[in-house]
Amino acid sequence: MAPIQVALVVGASRGIGRQIAIDLARNGYAVVVAAKTVSDASKANPFPPNPNSSQSTISTVVREIKEAGGEATAIPVDTRDYESIIRMVDGTVKKYGRLDVLIYNPGAIWWASVQNSPMKRFQLMQKVNIEGLYGTVQAALPHFEKNNWVGRIIVVSPPIYSRFFRGKTAYAMGKVGMSVLTKGLAMDWEREGKTGMAITSIWPAAAIESAATQNPQTDRRELRKPTIFSDAILAMIRAPTSQVNGSLELDEDFLRTVGVTDFSKYSLVEGAEPRRIMPAQLPDLRVAEQDDEGRRMDSSKLRAAKI
Repeated sequence: MAPIQVALVVGASRGIGRQIAIDLARNGYAVVVAAKTVSDASKANPFPPNPNSSQSTISTVVREIKEAGGEATAIPVDTRDYESIIRMVDGTVKKYGRLDVLIYNPGAIWWASVQNSPMKRFQLMQKVNIEGLYGTVQAALPHFEKNNWVGRIIVVSPPIYSRFFRGKTAYAMGKVGMSVLTKGLAMDWEREGKTGMAITSIWPAAAIESAATQNPQTDRRELRKPTIFSDAILAMIRAPTSQVNGSLELDEDFLRTVGVTDFSKYSLVEGAEPRRIMPAQLPDLRVAEQDDEGRRMDSSKLRAAKI
């Protein structure tokens, strides 16, 4: 019998991350649910708690999964602390013996002009968003290597286009940096012949109900259920690596590529048609000289030669 597949979902205590963890478990994965917030799930009242509230923690998500017959473990992590990240990844492999899928969902948000984005807020976003992702990938790569370079990484980050920077530059710097990591790591794997690995970014085409949309200004008719996101991720994991490695995808558009045509079931309000917030066509980031690297420098080899 084939060994159970193991998925680590970082940022899975609430909202979209919680839904991803639950749906991976429903599809046979052993899921490690990671985030900062823990609680005594046995005392949760009501249970399950509002999935977009602070009452939803990695502990309650694990309880939800287990009561539905799935396998899950909660591991707390502070993605601003690399040692905490290492403990999370190593703890996943210690518990289940392997790592097959890594999903990075945490996100610190501050949408304002540069002038109105204080340095401390900027630093927090870079720590949680781009630095946290980079550290998590660094910690996971040795385990993918032990798995003969077979695995998937899914990053919650946007396509790269200029409108995304408007009015939220400090936030965009980190989120777009996450997408740059997707593109760059994918090219590393292609160059190195690691055809069993794929890293893919995903972003919502229309707004999704989450902790970030829990405010009076939000029109619930403009929201989709988080299941659209988890369905798209499951489809990405099942897709050939050659199709998704290095791709910056939108949930709706990717689901269309696998045959989904009716999106009404994802509307939070029955009968509503949420407005698309992403462009219909995105720029191609490649250039005519894409394959001309010139004399490529490898700093790691230069450093090793000096030692």
